[in-house]
Amino acid sequence: MRKVLIISLLLTSLACYAQDINYTQKTLNTLTSKELWGRGYTKNGMSKAADFIESQFKSFDLQPMDGKDYKQRFMFSVNTFPGQMDLSINGKKLIPGKDFIVGQASVGIIAKSNLEQKDSVTFLDAKNRIVVVLQDKLTWSVAQKVNDYTEIFIKKSSLSETPKSLAVNIENQFIPDFAASNICAIVQGATKPDSVIMITAHYDHLGGMGKDTYFPGANDNGSGVSFLLSLAKYYAANPQKYTIAFICFAGEEAGILGSKYFTENPIVPLKNIRFLINVDMVGTGETGATVVNATQYAKEFAALNQINNEGKLLVKINPRGKAANSDHYFFTEKGVPAFFLYTQGGVAAYHDVFDKPETLPFTVYENLFKLFVGFNKYLMN
Repeated sequence: MRKVLIISLLLTSLACYAQDINYTQKTLNTLTSKELWGRGYTKNGMSKAADFIESQFKSFDLQPMDGKDYKQRFMFSVNTFPGQMDLSINGKKLIPGKDFIVGQASVGIIAKSNLEQKDSVTFLDAKNRIVVVLQDKLTWSVAQKVNDYTEIFIKKSSLSETPKSLAVNIENQFIPDFAASNICAIVQGATKPDSVIMITAHYDHLGGMGKDTYFPGANDNGSGVSFLLSLAKYYAANPQKYTIAFICFAGEEAGILGSKYFTENPIVPLKNIRFLINVDMVGTGETGATVVNATQYAKEFAALNQINNEGKLLVKINPRGKAANSDHYFFTEKGVPAFFLYTQGGVAAYHDVFDKPETLPFTVYENLFKLFVGFNKYLMN
Protein backbone atom coordinates (compact mmCIF):
# COMPACT_ATOMS: atom_id res chain seq x y z
CA MET A 1 0.00 0.00 0.00
CA ARG A 2 2.83 2.42 0.88
CA LYS A 3 4.52 1.73 -2.47
CA VAL A 4 1.27 2.44 -4.35
CA LEU A 5 0.78 5.69 -2.43
CA ILE A 6 4.34 6.83 -3.16
CA ILE A 7 4.01 6.15 -6.88
CA SER A 8 0.61 7.88 -6.98
CA LEU A 9 2.14 10.97 -5.39
CA LEU A 10 4.99 10.86 -7.89
CA LEU A 11 2.60 10.69 -10.82
CA THR A 12 0.65 13.64 -9.49
CA SER A 13 3.80 15.75 -9.40
CA LEU A 14 5.22 14.69 -12.79
CA ALA A 15 3.24 17.35 -14.62
CA CYS A 16 5.35 20.11 -13.07
CA TYR A 17 8.66 18.69 -14.38
CA ALA A 18 9.69 20.16 -17.69
CA GLN A 19 12.75 19.49 -19.75
CA ASP A 20 14.39 22.46 -21.47
CA ILE A 21 14.04 21.04 -24.99
CA ASN A 22 15.71 24.06 -26.59
CA TYR A 23 18.77 23.49 -24.43
CA THR A 24 18.75 19.80 -25.34
CA GLN A 25 18.65 20.47 -29.08
CA LYS A 26 21.34 23.15 -28.86
CA THR A 27 23.56 20.80 -26.85
CA LEU A 28 23.09 17.97 -29.35
CA ASN A 29 24.02 20.30 -32.21
CA THR A 30 27.23 21.23 -30.41
CA LEU A 31 28.14 17.62 -29.62
CA THR A 32 27.68 16.57 -33.24
CA SER A 33 29.36 19.60 -34.79
CA LYS A 34 32.34 19.53 -37.11
CA GLU A 35 34.32 21.37 -34.43
CA LEU A 36 34.10 18.35 -32.10
CA TRP A 37 34.93 16.03 -35.04
CA GLY A 38 32.99 12.99 -33.93
CA ARG A 39 34.21 13.25 -30.31
CA GLY A 40 37.06 10.92 -31.19
CA TYR A 41 40.76 10.46 -31.70
CA THR A 42 41.83 13.03 -34.28
CA LYS A 43 41.68 16.84 -34.37
CA ASN A 44 41.30 16.80 -30.53
CA GLY A 45 37.65 15.85 -30.92
CA MET A 46 37.30 13.93 -27.67
CA SER A 47 39.24 16.51 -25.70
CA LYS A 48 37.06 19.34 -27.03
CA ALA A 49 33.93 17.37 -26.13
CA ALA A 50 35.24 16.81 -22.61
CA ASP A 51 35.92 20.52 -22.20
CA PHE A 52 32.41 21.35 -23.42
CA ILE A 53 30.75 18.96 -20.96
CA GLU A 54 32.90 20.30 -18.12
CA SER A 55 31.86 23.86 -19.04
CA GLN A 56 28.18 22.84 -18.84
CA PHE A 57 28.59 21.28 -15.40
CA LYS A 58 30.32 24.45 -14.24
CA SER A 59 27.61 26.67 -15.70
CA PHE A 60 24.97 24.75 -13.70
CA ASP A 61 27.12 25.07 -10.57
CA LEU A 62 27.56 21.33 -10.15
CA GLN A 63 30.56 20.35 -8.03
CA PRO A 64 33.47 18.14 -9.12
CA MET A 65 32.93 14.62 -7.81
CA ASP A 66 36.28 14.57 -6.02
CA GLY A 67 35.92 18.19 -4.88
CA LYS A 68 38.80 19.35 -7.08
CA ASP A 69 38.65 18.29 -10.72
CA TYR A 70 35.79 17.33 -13.03
CA LYS A 71 38.10 15.14 -15.11
CA GLN A 72 39.20 11.63 -14.19
CA ARG A 73 42.13 11.03 -16.53
CA PHE A 74 43.27 7.70 -17.97
CA MET A 75 44.99 6.37 -21.10
CA PHE A 76 44.53 3.57 -23.60
CA SER A 77 45.79 2.53 -27.03
CA VAL A 78 43.94 3.31 -30.25
CA ASN A 79 44.44 3.10 -34.01
CA THR A 80 43.60 6.37 -35.77
CA PHE A 81 43.27 7.69 -39.31
CA PRO A 82 44.25 11.36 -39.25
CA GLY A 83 45.27 12.02 -42.87
CA GLN A 84 44.85 10.61 -46.36
CA MET A 85 41.78 8.49 -47.03
CA ASP A 86 41.68 8.07 -50.81
CA LEU A 87 40.30 5.13 -52.77
CA SER A 88 39.49 4.57 -56.43
CA ILE A 89 38.00 1.35 -57.79
CA ASN A 90 38.18 0.73 -61.53
CA GLY A 91 39.20 4.38 -61.87
CA LYS A 92 36.15 5.67 -59.97
CA LYS A 93 36.91 7.80 -56.91
CA LEU A 94 34.87 6.75 -53.88
CA ILE A 95 33.76 8.94 -50.98
CA PRO A 96 34.97 7.99 -47.46
CA GLY A 97 32.13 7.12 -45.09
CA LYS A 98 29.45 7.07 -47.79
CA ASP A 99 30.98 4.70 -50.36
CA PHE A 100 33.62 2.95 -48.28
CA ILE A 101 35.18 2.60 -44.85
CA VAL A 102 38.54 1.21 -43.79
CA GLY A 103 38.75 -1.60 -41.25
CA GLN A 104 39.41 0.02 -37.88
CA ALA A 105 42.54 -2.08 -37.19
CA SER A 106 44.01 -1.56 -40.66
CA VAL A 107 47.55 -0.46 -41.36
CA GLY A 108 48.05 2.45 -43.73
CA ILE A 109 48.91 1.73 -47.37
CA ILE A 110 49.75 3.45 -50.67
CA ALA A 111 49.26 1.18 -53.65
CA LYS A 112 47.97 0.71 -57.20
CA SER A 113 47.11 -2.84 -58.18
CA ASN A 114 44.76 -5.33 -59.77
CA LEU A 115 42.37 -7.32 -57.62
CA GLU A 116 41.82 -11.07 -57.52
CA GLN A 117 38.24 -12.17 -56.89
CA LYS A 118 37.95 -14.81 -54.15
CA ASP A 119 34.15 -15.05 -53.88
CA SER A 120 31.09 -12.94 -54.66
CA VAL A 121 32.01 -10.20 -52.17
CA THR A 122 35.75 -10.62 -51.43
CA PHE A 123 38.67 -9.35 -53.51
CA LEU A 124 42.42 -9.50 -52.76
CA ASP A 125 45.62 -7.69 -53.51
CA ALA A 126 47.91 -10.33 -51.99
CA LYS A 127 51.14 -8.48 -52.73
CA ASN A 128 50.11 -5.37 -50.76
CA ARG A 129 48.05 -7.33 -48.22
CA ILE A 130 44.78 -5.57 -49.04
CA VAL A 131 41.35 -7.16 -48.58
CA VAL A 132 38.33 -5.56 -50.26
CA VAL A 133 34.86 -6.63 -49.13
CA LEU A 134 31.49 -5.56 -50.57
CA GLN A 135 28.74 -4.87 -48.03
CA ASP A 136 25.11 -3.74 -48.08
CA LYS A 137 25.65 -1.32 -45.16
CA LEU A 138 28.76 0.34 -43.76
CA THR A 139 29.34 0.57 -40.00
CA TRP A 140 32.59 1.64 -38.40
CA SER A 141 34.18 1.10 -34.98
CA VAL A 142 37.37 1.66 -32.95
CA ALA A 143 40.38 -0.66 -32.58
CA GLN A 144 43.10 -0.78 -29.94
CA LYS A 145 45.54 -2.61 -32.21
CA VAL A 146 46.96 -2.50 -35.74
CA ASN A 147 46.89 -5.49 -38.07
CA ASP A 148 49.58 -6.18 -40.68
CA TYR A 149 47.07 -5.85 -43.52
CA THR A 150 44.46 -3.37 -44.77
CA GLU A 151 40.73 -4.01 -44.93
CA ILE A 152 38.47 -1.90 -47.11
CA PHE A 153 34.68 -2.26 -47.01
CA ILE A 154 32.75 -0.89 -49.99
CA LYS A 155 29.02 -0.29 -50.20
CA LYS A 156 27.68 -2.52 -52.96
CA SER A 157 25.39 0.15 -54.36
CA SER A 158 28.36 2.49 -54.89
CA LEU A 159 29.76 0.27 -57.65
CA SER A 160 28.19 -0.55 -61.01
CA GLU A 161 30.68 -3.29 -61.87
CA THR A 162 32.89 -5.89 -60.22
CA PRO A 163 36.05 -4.43 -58.60
CA LYS A 164 39.05 -5.20 -60.82
CA SER A 165 41.64 -2.58 -59.87
CA LEU A 166 42.27 -0.12 -57.10
CA ALA A 167 44.36 2.90 -56.24
CA VAL A 168 44.59 3.60 -52.53
CA ASN A 169 46.26 6.05 -50.17
CA ILE A 170 45.33 5.48 -46.52
CA GLU A 171 47.23 6.92 -43.56
CA ASN A 172 47.00 5.41 -40.09
CA GLN A 173 48.63 6.40 -36.80
CA PHE A 174 48.72 4.07 -33.82
CA ILE A 175 48.64 5.88 -30.45
CA PRO A 176 49.73 3.62 -27.57
CA ASP A 177 48.89 6.16 -24.84
CA PHE A 178 45.89 8.17 -25.96
CA ALA A 179 44.83 10.53 -23.14
CA ALA A 180 41.13 10.61 -22.24
CA SER A 181 38.94 11.72 -19.34
CA ASN A 182 35.72 10.76 -17.63
CA ILE A 183 33.81 13.92 -16.68
CA CYS A 184 32.33 13.58 -13.18
CA ALA A 185 30.10 15.96 -11.21
CA ILE A 186 27.57 15.90 -8.37
CA VAL A 187 24.65 17.75 -6.86
CA GLN A 188 25.15 17.25 -3.14
CA GLY A 189 22.29 15.60 -1.27
CA ALA A 190 20.52 17.79 1.28
CA THR A 191 19.91 15.20 4.02
CA LYS A 192 21.51 11.93 2.83
CA PRO A 193 24.62 13.01 0.89
CA ASP A 194 26.25 9.58 1.20
CA SER A 195 23.37 7.96 -0.68
CA VAL A 196 23.95 8.39 -4.40
CA ILE A 197 21.80 8.09 -7.50
CA MET A 198 24.10 8.02 -10.51
CA ILE A 199 23.23 8.93 -14.10
CA THR A 200 25.77 8.05 -16.79
CA ALA A 201 26.32 8.26 -20.55
CA HIS A 202 29.35 7.90 -22.79
CA TYR A 203 30.31 11.03 -24.71
CA ASP A 204 32.94 9.57 -27.06
CA HIS A 205 32.10 8.42 -30.56
CA LEU A 206 34.12 7.22 -33.56
CA GLY A 207 35.81 10.49 -34.45
CA GLY A 208 37.13 10.96 -37.97
CA MET A 209 38.19 8.67 -40.78
CA GLY A 210 40.70 10.69 -42.75
CA LYS A 211 41.06 14.45 -42.82
CA ASP A 212 37.64 15.20 -44.38
CA THR A 213 35.16 12.69 -42.92
CA TYR A 214 33.78 12.49 -39.39
CA PHE A 215 31.01 10.52 -37.69
CA PRO A 216 28.57 12.90 -35.90
CA GLY A 217 27.21 10.31 -33.42
CA ALA A 218 23.88 12.03 -32.78
CA ASN A 219 21.90 9.08 -31.42
CA ASP A 220 25.07 7.27 -30.31
CA ASN A 221 25.53 8.97 -27.97
CA GLY A 222 25.01 12.68 -28.35
CA SER A 223 21.41 11.94 -27.41
CA GLY A 224 22.40 10.36 -24.11
CA VAL A 225 24.81 13.15 -23.16
CA SER A 226 22.37 15.94 -24.02
CA PHE A 227 19.71 14.11 -21.99
CA LEU A 228 22.10 13.70 -19.05
CA LEU A 229 23.04 17.38 -19.17
CA SER A 230 19.36 18.35 -19.15
CA LEU A 231 18.90 16.28 -15.99
CA ALA A 232 22.03 17.84 -14.49
CA LYS A 233 20.61 21.30 -15.18
CA TYR A 234 17.31 20.33 -13.54
CA TYR A 235 18.85 18.75 -10.43
CA ALA A 236 21.28 21.63 -9.97
CA ALA A 237 18.24 23.89 -9.65
CA ASN A 238 16.31 21.30 -7.60
CA PRO A 239 18.64 19.51 -5.15
CA GLN A 240 17.31 16.29 -3.65
CA LYS A 241 17.86 14.58 -0.32
CA TYR A 242 20.17 12.05 -2.02
CA THR A 243 23.29 13.09 -3.93
CA ILE A 244 22.69 13.00 -7.68
CA ALA A 245 25.90 12.13 -9.53
CA PHE A 246 26.65 12.47 -13.23
CA ILE A 247 29.41 10.81 -15.24
CA CYS A 248 30.12 11.19 -18.94
CA PHE A 249 32.46 8.36 -19.88
CA ALA A 250 35.20 8.28 -22.49
CA GLY A 251 36.42 5.16 -24.26
CA GLU A 252 33.08 3.36 -24.54
CA GLU A 253 33.45 2.75 -28.27
CA ALA A 254 36.90 1.24 -27.70
CA GLY A 255 35.54 -1.34 -25.23
CA ILE A 256 33.64 0.42 -22.38
CA LEU A 257 37.04 1.48 -21.04
CA GLY A 258 36.06 4.66 -19.16
CA SER A 259 33.49 2.96 -16.96
CA LYS A 260 35.86 0.05 -16.36
CA TYR A 261 38.51 2.52 -15.20
CA PHE A 262 36.05 4.31 -12.90
CA THR A 263 34.91 1.10 -11.20
CA GLU A 264 38.55 0.17 -10.61
CA ASN A 265 39.34 3.70 -9.36
CA PRO A 266 36.04 4.95 -7.90
CA ILE A 267 35.79 8.57 -6.85
CA VAL A 268 32.75 7.80 -4.69
CA PRO A 269 32.45 4.51 -2.80
CA LEU A 270 30.57 2.06 -5.02
CA LYS A 271 28.64 0.80 -1.97
CA ASN A 272 27.09 4.27 -1.62
CA ILE A 273 25.39 4.08 -5.02
CA ARG A 274 21.71 3.36 -4.43
CA PHE A 275 21.11 2.93 -8.17
CA LEU A 276 22.79 3.76 -11.49
CA ILE A 277 20.95 4.51 -14.73
CA ASN A 278 22.99 4.52 -17.92
CA VAL A 279 21.58 6.11 -21.10
CA ASP A 280 22.93 5.28 -24.53
CA MET A 281 21.04 5.94 -27.77
CA VAL A 282 17.88 7.61 -26.42
CA GLY A 283 17.11 9.87 -29.38
CA THR A 284 14.18 7.85 -30.72
CA GLY A 285 11.42 6.08 -28.77
CA GLU A 286 8.44 5.86 -31.13
CA THR A 287 8.11 2.16 -30.27
CA GLY A 288 9.26 2.42 -26.67
CA ALA A 289 12.43 1.57 -24.79
CA THR A 290 14.37 -1.40 -23.47
CA VAL A 291 15.99 -1.76 -20.05
CA VAL A 292 19.02 -4.03 -19.67
CA ASN A 293 19.22 -5.65 -16.19
CA ALA A 294 15.44 -5.50 -15.83
CA THR A 295 15.42 -9.16 -14.80
CA GLN A 296 18.28 -8.58 -12.34
CA TYR A 297 16.42 -5.85 -10.47
CA ALA A 298 12.79 -6.87 -10.84
CA LYS A 299 11.46 -4.67 -8.01
CA GLU A 300 12.91 -1.47 -9.48
CA PHE A 301 11.82 -2.45 -12.99
CA ALA A 302 8.26 -3.02 -11.78
CA ALA A 303 8.26 0.45 -10.22
CA LEU A 304 9.68 2.00 -13.40
CA ASN A 305 6.97 0.32 -15.45
CA GLN A 306 4.21 1.41 -13.08
CA ILE A 307 5.36 5.03 -13.23
CA ASN A 308 5.52 4.78 -17.01
CA ASN A 309 2.17 3.08 -17.51
CA GLU A 310 0.17 5.25 -15.14
CA GLY A 311 1.79 8.41 -16.47
CA LYS A 312 1.34 7.26 -20.10
CA LEU A 313 4.91 8.33 -20.84
CA LEU A 314 6.45 5.77 -23.23
CA VAL A 315 4.58 3.28 -25.42
CA LYS A 316 6.21 0.41 -23.52
CA ILE A 317 9.38 -0.56 -21.70
CA ASN A 318 10.77 -3.95 -22.67
CA PRO A 319 12.71 -6.01 -20.12
CA ARG A 320 16.11 -7.46 -21.01
CA GLY A 321 18.54 -9.49 -18.95
CA LYS A 322 22.17 -8.89 -18.12
CA ALA A 323 24.39 -7.75 -21.01
CA ALA A 324 27.88 -6.30 -21.37
CA ASN A 325 26.80 -3.76 -23.99
CA SER A 326 27.35 -0.35 -22.36
CA ASP A 327 28.79 1.49 -19.38
CA HIS A 328 26.47 -0.02 -16.76
CA TYR A 329 28.19 -3.41 -17.07
CA PHE A 330 31.28 -3.05 -14.89
CA PHE A 331 29.21 -1.39 -12.17
CA THR A 332 26.88 -4.38 -12.15
CA GLU A 333 29.91 -6.68 -11.94
CA LYS A 334 30.99 -4.77 -8.82
CA GLY A 335 27.58 -5.23 -7.19
CA VAL A 336 26.11 -1.81 -8.02
CA PRO A 337 22.41 -2.05 -9.00
CA ALA A 338 22.11 -0.55 -12.47
CA PHE A 339 19.85 -0.19 -15.49
CA PHE A 340 20.88 0.55 -19.05
CA LEU A 341 18.04 2.21 -20.96
CA TYR A 342 17.91 2.77 -24.72
CA THR A 343 14.98 3.82 -26.90
CA GLN A 344 13.68 2.15 -30.05
CA GLY A 345 12.01 3.06 -33.33
CA GLY A 346 12.66 5.81 -35.82
CA VAL A 347 16.02 6.22 -37.52
CA ALA A 348 18.28 3.23 -38.12
CA ALA A 349 21.59 5.10 -38.48
CA TYR A 350 24.28 3.48 -36.33
CA HIS A 351 28.07 3.88 -36.41
CA ASP A 352 27.88 5.62 -39.76
CA VAL A 353 28.09 9.15 -41.16
CA PHE A 354 24.30 9.43 -41.31
CA ASP A 355 23.76 9.53 -37.52
CA LYS A 356 23.00 13.27 -37.57
CA PRO A 357 21.00 15.48 -35.17
CA GLU A 358 18.38 16.39 -37.76
CA THR A 359 17.32 12.74 -37.94
CA LEU A 360 16.31 12.62 -34.26
CA PRO A 361 12.68 13.64 -33.61
CA PHE A 362 12.83 14.36 -29.84
CA THR A 363 9.31 12.90 -29.67
CA VAL A 364 9.73 11.15 -26.29
CA TYR A 365 12.54 13.18 -24.72
CA GLU A 366 10.25 15.14 -22.43
CA ASN A 367 8.31 12.07 -21.30
CA LEU A 368 11.57 10.20 -20.78
CA PHE A 369 12.73 13.12 -18.65
CA LYS A 370 9.57 12.84 -16.53
CA LEU A 371 10.09 9.08 -16.22
CA PHE A 372 13.63 9.56 -14.88
CA VAL A 373 12.63 12.24 -12.39
CA GLY A 374 9.74 10.11 -11.15
CA PHE A 375 11.87 6.96 -10.88
CA ASN A 376 14.59 8.80 -8.98
CA LYS A 377 12.01 10.08 -6.50
CA TYR A 378 10.81 6.51 -6.06
CA LEU A 379 14.39 5.39 -5.33
CA MET A 380 14.77 8.11 -2.70
CA ASN A 381 11.54 7.04 -0.99
